[in-house]
Amino acid sequence: MLKIYKHNAPFALELGGELQQLTIAYHTYGTMSADADNVVWVCHALTANSDVADWWPHTVENGRFLDPDRWFVVCANIIGSPYGTTAPLHEDPRTGKPYYDSFPAYTIRDVVNAHRLLARHLGVERVHTLVGCSVGGFQAVEWAVMEPWRFDRLSLMATDAKATPWTIAIDETQRMSIKADATYGEPRPDAASAGLAAARAIGLLSYRGPSGYNLTQCDAADFPAPRRAVSYQRYQGEKLVRRFDAYSYCAILDAFDSHDVGRGRGGLDAALGRIEAKTLVIGLTTDIVFPADDMRALASRIPGAVYAEIQSPFGHDGFLVEHDQLNALMKPFMEV
Repeated sequence: MLKIYKHNAPFALELGGELQQLTIAYHTYGTMSADADNVVWVCHALTANSDVADWWPHTVENGRFLDPDRWFVVCANIIGSPYGTTAPLHEDPRTGKPYYDSFPAYTIRDVVNAHRLLARHLGVERVHTLVGCSVGGFQAVEWAVMEPWRFDRLSLMATDAKATPWTIAIDETQRMSIKADATYGEPRPDAASAGLAAARAIGLLSYRGPSGYNLTQCDAADFPAPRRAVSYQRYQGEKLVRRFDAYSYCAILDAFDSHDVGRGRGGLDAALGRIEAKTLVIGLTTDIVFPADDMRALASRIPGAVYAEIQSPFGHDGFLVEHDQLNALMKPFMEV
C-alpha cells in the first residue's frame, strides 16, 4: 500500500535551490524484525515507482530474493517523479500553482538525502542490502559512498558510478524531442505529450537494443501495415504519456546527468574506495546503456566487489525480464 511521509521543513538542494515542503511516497513489504536487521532498500529506475511488486516481476514473492516473509523491503519514489513524491506537477507553495518547468534543479545526491530522511522516519539505521538498478543504481552507489557504515550489502545492476557522455547523449536526445513539441512550457499537465511519446520511443531503442527488437518485433510473412516495430514504438510512447508527464521526465533526466560519486570527493577511485558493503555488481550481456565491460570496470573499483553477469537478449531491460537468473544471483548473495 502506498504510504506518504511529509517533511514539513525546507529541503535544501545541492545546486542552491530548495523545496519548501517535501513529500515522499513509499511502499514497504513484510515486517521489520525486532533487531531491525532484515531491511532491504530498493532504489527504483527512471519511470518506475515505489511499488516494487508492480514494476519488477517475480521479485517480491515467497522464495524470491525480496521475499516479504523474510525481509522488510522499502522503496521510495524519487524526487521529481509523478508517483507521489514532490514533483513538477505538485503545487509550488510560493505561487499556489504547479511548478511545471520551474521545478528547481536537483541531483542524485538530493534524491539520496530524501531517502535518508525517510530512513530516519522509519527508524532504519542499518540496511542489510541496498539494491539499485539503472538510475536506481546511481542512487544506491551514491548512498553507499555517502554513508558507508549503513549498509551490509550492496547490489548494483546495469548502472555506473558516473553518468557517461553516452548516457547523457541519450538523455539529451530525449529532451530535444520533448522540447521540440511546441506545447512544452505551457502550464498544463499534458504539455508536450507528443514530444514525451517520441522521447520514450527513443529511450526504448537503447533499453532493448537490436537483439531485443529483432527477437520480439518481427513481422509476419504477409507484411502487415504498420510494421510490428512501428506499432510497438507508438504503443510504448502512448503508454508512458498515460502515466507520466514531460516536466517530470525532463527533471529526472537532468538529475540523471548530474550523477558523479567522485564529485567533490577526490575522484571516482577515492569515492568508491569508501564503500564498506559487501558488493555484487551485475551486468547484462547485451546492455548498450551500461555495457558489461563498464560494469566489470565498476566492480574493479569497489573494494572486494564481485562481478556477475546475466545472459539476456533483452539489453538493459534484461534486469526486468530475467528474474530467474537474477534470483539465482541475489538469493545466495543476500543470505551468506
